Amino acid sequence: MPIMFSYPAAALLFLLLLSGAATAVHSIGVNYGTLGDNLPPPAQVAQFIKDKTTIDRIKIFDANPDILRAFANTGILVAITVPNGEIPSLTDPKSALRWVTDHIKPFYPDTHINHLLVGNEVLHWGPQELIDNLVSAMSSLHNALIQEGITDIAVTTAHSLAILEPSDLPSLARFRPGWDVGVLAPMLEFHRQTKTPFMVNPYPYFMYSPEKADMALFRPNKGFFDKYTRRTYGNLFDFLLDSVYMAMKKLKYADVEIVVGETGWASLGEVFEQPKCSVPNAADYNGGLVKHFDAGKGTPLMPKKRFVTYIFGLFNENQKTGSLAEKNFGLFRPDFSPVYDVGIMRAGGAPNKPIKDIPAGPALTVGKKYCVPKSDASDAALESNINYVCGQGIDCAPIKPGGSCFKPDTLKAHASYVMNAYYHAKGLDDFNCDFSGSAIIISTDPSNASCKYVS
Repeated sequence: MPIMFSYPAAALLFLLLLSGAATAVHSIGVNYGTLGDNLPPPAQVAQFIKDKTTIDRIKIFDANPDILRAFANTGILVAITVPNGEIPSLTDPKSALRWVTDHIKPFYPDTHINHLLVGNEVLHWGPQELIDNLVSAMSSLHNALIQEGITDIAVTTAHSLAILEPSDLPSLARFRPGWDVGVLAPMLEFHRQTKTPFMVNPYPYFMYSPEKADMALFRPNKGFFDKYTRRTYGNLFDFLLDSVYMAMKKLKYADVEIVVGETGWASLGEVFEQPKCSVPNAADYNGGLVKHFDAGKGTPLMPKKRFVTYIFGLFNENQKTGSLAEKNFGLFRPDFSPVYDVGIMRAGGAPNKPIKDIPAGPALTVGKKYCVPKSDASDAALESNINYVCGQGIDCAPIKPGGSCFKPDTLKAHASYVMNAYYHAKGLDDFNCDFSGSAIIISTDPSNASCKYVS
């Protein structure tokens, strides 16, 4: 319902907006990834976002203390993420409380943490142990926050749209069997009871074809008609959100809020990724998304609803694995110059050269990274890590007798090699070097004369 202001309050609000002193209530967020060896320090990033853009929230894929410190007292909302591997241990209330004490309380409320994500796309990537423990861990962390007197951090988790069965129409969408009543219904009940949002990552990018280009990129088109709901779709973003809504509705959870955790478009790609990946396409998609968001029209099935939305991503990240496209989802280059204009810069905010007048502060870890066991990791944990990694399709032949990394023949050495191989195979995301708290990321190459670690 609309908020009613008295005349003095309305006048004050108008003056604040006119002067640019107030951050827009309905701004847009961005995912702040850190997989680059040329990225600016968090203090510069925080100042840039605050002073030069209309972005009012960020989402990070861990709980990086340098980033949390940098965004203190900026007024920018920060969503943080529990590493996937920590999920099973966080079903224990004491472990959940310790996680909140260690990773949130030192920074809150100076840093305005608004969302706590328990893992990222867990149902998509698995393994089953994480899926089975996900809702319980979310509940434990919610209770831990309440126990600490923190009531304004919403616990959620981000889902890829692999949670949906393939369908040609939003009206026919439903969650995948097994996940629907086994995982998603209990999770949606948790969201309903705690008044927290269901977070999804809709990417029209992955539905692109030359025939669907205009629909995918918010360009003018004839629209797509859903004969069962008698609604017409002018873009694939709305198509995907209404598909999620219909799947929720079929489980009787249409009242739960939806938040968009990731969506974006690559501005550069390999030859085989053309013509999809280009600056004009990325500008049309993300620029169209911002305009669509600002218009507040909602979707055909959820009219006039404005969804909290985080664009992926803030920077191009040169250390991401995969194709060239994976490294080029950023709105900005590492020197803060825009890759293209999407309408989120404040007047005079776009720098023509690298920003140098902002104190650097501590830099993020850069260069090569390796995932190895912590010094106090138990033999049981190491053995479990080896079994898990080798069961995920990672080549474990080097640690077998006769292999280049069989020597030294110790559990820790073998676990170290395969854990690092897994970490690199999964794209160097920090949450893939967790292993239930038994691993740590280092910058010193652990290779020896015969055993060369993936780097």
